[in-house]
Amino acid sequence: MNNQRWLSISFLAFFFTWGVFLPYWTGWLTIEKGLSVTSASVIMGAGMIARALSTFLIFPYMTQRISLIRTIRWLSFVALILALLYLPNSSFSVLLIITMLFSAIYPMILPAVESGASILIKTDRIHYGKSRSFGSFAYTIALLLIGAATAIWSEQAILYMMIAGLAAATLFFMRPAPAALQVNPVKTDKKDRSIDIKALFTSKGFAVVLLLVILLQGAHASYYNFGFIFLDDLGVNGFYIGVILNVAVLFEILFFTQADKWLANMRVSTMFLIAGIGSTVRWLAISLFPLTSVFIGSQLLHAASFGVAHFAFIKFISEKLPNHQIAAAQGMYAAFAMSLSTAILTFPGGYLYDISPRLAFLGMIVCSVPAIIIVFMTRKKYAY
Repeated sequence: MNNQRWLSISFLAFFFTWGVFLPYWTGWLTIEKGLSVTSASVIMGAGMIARALSTFLIFPYMTQRISLIRTIRWLSFVALILALLYLPNSSFSVLLIITMLFSAIYPMILPAVESGASILIKTDRIHYGKSRSFGSFAYTIALLLIGAATAIWSEQAILYMMIAGLAAATLFFMRPAPAALQVNPVKTDKKDRSIDIKALFTSKGFAVVLLLVILLQGAHASYYNFGFIFLDDLGVNGFYIGVILNVAVLFEILFFTQADKWLANMRVSTMFLIAGIGSTVRWLAISLFPLTSVFIGSQLLHAASFGVAHFAFIKFISEKLPNHQIAAAQGMYAAFAMSLSTAILTFPGGYLYDISPRLAFLGMIVCSVPAIIIVFMTRKKYAY
């Protein structure tokens, strides 16, 4: 198996489970476990805080002591064991503990695979967008399967699909991996690691780019946590909810398959500007016009609000950072942009949703609009 194919299947293996967890887990907690939207939001928010801490502290620690592929293998195996703990009926407090543990371990697989991608871009010149599109495709398949399964059986199918997906991912990651990912890291002491982090933040433009992805990815909090419930409240059948959520991923797939070509000569700051504008328009449309048709139309903007912002960060760290700083940068991205900002916004998002579902989406422009302003203020100074 060549390295491009290995990376493609790695993204496919992880994002199939991500397509189960990200859009459906809050709905599964409310429908199958009988929690209120507010209670489920507390559990998911706490889980995302645990995820932020683990990706910021535990993930870099692991990658400094064992190879990247061993890190991926251990994370996938432990995540599978934790997913099995959801099977028995549990109280709110037990679900909170399980979700915090699961959220601390399982999502770390993503920055590990993304770190591998950044390294392979340098060592093998693989096409990132081509492999990442396999992840989006797997996400699409998961949404369709969950939509069909919940329409035919019950929401408990969400958990069974998650367990099956993690088992398949674990088996794949046990197979031979690219040599560049099997290299054991050079051990460093705590002082060296603190210097490494300091050097990362002193890299020209990194702090600004990190802030931008924190704002733009955090702005998806209401969509990820309440999109399924929002459509359910609009009276959409479970199967068609899966189809509607897939519209966003289909455009994400299209974007990633062409991103290496389309954005080859585009400045990172211009990408962030596109993402910020797309994000703002997306959340305004849903909040001002709470209709199924408008929600479907807004899904087209996922390629901008998520895809372009994500590609911009990957391009920045691949071109501007040395190999030994990439895992730390990915850990920060996963911790702060993909976890902590989303976690923080989940709490007010749940509160606003109980008042009016429209407000939960309108509130997300508190992140997207400042991102646009920051790009205009910093793009010349930091030349990113």
